[in-house]
Amino acid sequence: MTVPEWGELLRAPLFHTPRNPFLQDRALESHWDGGLLIRDGRIAACGDFETIRAANPNAMTTDLRGGFLLPGLIDTHIHFPQLRVLGGLGRTLLEWLEECALPEEARMADESYARETARGFVHALVSHGTTTALVFGAHFAAATAALFEAGTASGLRIVAGMVLSDRQLRPELHQTPEAAYRESSDLIRCFHRRGHLLYAVTPRFALSTSEAMLEVCQTLRREHEGLRFQTHVNENPREIAEVARRFPWAPDYLAVYERFGLGGRGAVMAHNVHTTASELDRLAAGGTAIAHCPCSNAALGSGLFALKRHVDAGVRIALGTDVGGGTGFGMLKEALQAYLLQRVAPEGVLLDAARMLYLATRAGAEALGLEEEIGDFQPGKAADVVYLKPPENTPLSAVLERTETPEQALAAIFTLAGAESIREVRVEGTLVYK
Repeated sequence: MTVPEWGELLRAPLFHTPRNPFLQDRALESHWDGGLLIRDGRIAACGDFETIRAANPNAMTTDLRGGFLLPGLIDTHIHFPQLRVLGGLGRTLLEWLEECALPEEARMADESYARETARGFVHALVSHGTTTALVFGAHFAAATAALFEAGTASGLRIVAGMVLSDRQLRPELHQTPEAAYRESSDLIRCFHRRGHLLYAVTPRFALSTSEAMLEVCQTLRREHEGLRFQTHVNENPREIAEVARRFPWAPDYLAVYERFGLGGRGAVMAHNVHTTASELDRLAAGGTAIAHCPCSNAALGSGLFALKRHVDAGVRIALGTDVGGGTGFGMLKEALQAYLLQRVAPEGVLLDAARMLYLATRAGAEALGLEEEIGDFQPGKAADVVYLKPPENTPLSAVLERTETPEQALAAIFTLAGAESIREVRVEGTLVYK
């Protein structure tokens, strides 16, 4: 289908959060008879259909009523090699790593297996409506390259890096700092800023990285402009105690990364379940974001995330599925799990529909330093769009027939929608899934 030069006008109810609902009232913008004008891969207009139609009579209209338009979902913490280890329940973090995750991650040394996994991984992302993902690659350069190549073929926005570790894990997952620097540099030159790809320096966590390896991470960030950074922090009490033992000079977990300048805007640290007031203040001051992974936190018994403390301190928060340690690829489900756990957490924060949508979209863009490009439907941004329509005769379709307000409809979508309801996904206006 050829789109005329005047653009394509999508007609359907739509929702987006161009403002932070934790800080501002009426952050959710919705239109029951919505219009989203896409021109040259960008959002040209968003609002009431008839108003946009009157101003753009030559645009081609695509009638999608019966479904809903959401900004592309953004996953800020996910592990590519863990596609096949979902369901490893009943373990704590370090037990699960040893028994489930690390044996599978060692298999990524087989390049053909890694390529097959990468194709399945990106398909799982897009089929759940995820258009941008911050991804832990593999411990092997060739497997991480396979992930980037699969991301390019899929059309998705992939921010990823080779996972760096030189101790504590299985020996076959270790690199020397010299090899880590050399192979990471090669991957950066090949993939960073190529199409929709960005590179993220990725030490697995402080427990598995020596000071020499953390120095490599620091050097890579200094030598290459625009790199992102990702790691884990404060996920599990046993992990935290072991980090304190290995880095006796550090007053807390975050201080290990801070010594090597590993934080700030464009840096995302996953979990932060067991944090201190000092760490929260420093995270906020530096602009480091936290990827909240509620499904994983519950599945591994890591604990309840102190969302209110993070919000009150001014820390950036987005959502991540984690995948292997969690329960799947669905960002809608992840937002629902965040809501559920906050309902029972001490000092829990009520996550209404606007806050769930923000955490699954614009908050992720802000965490990655991409809020000027993606995350909502403001004109000028990339047209990353999810079209969601539940199958007939499902509980969600029945509920949506009776909803009276946009907020009710959006809450029902977060409660009941899964991959079966994702009908189309576009990245920069291009259809990447149908």
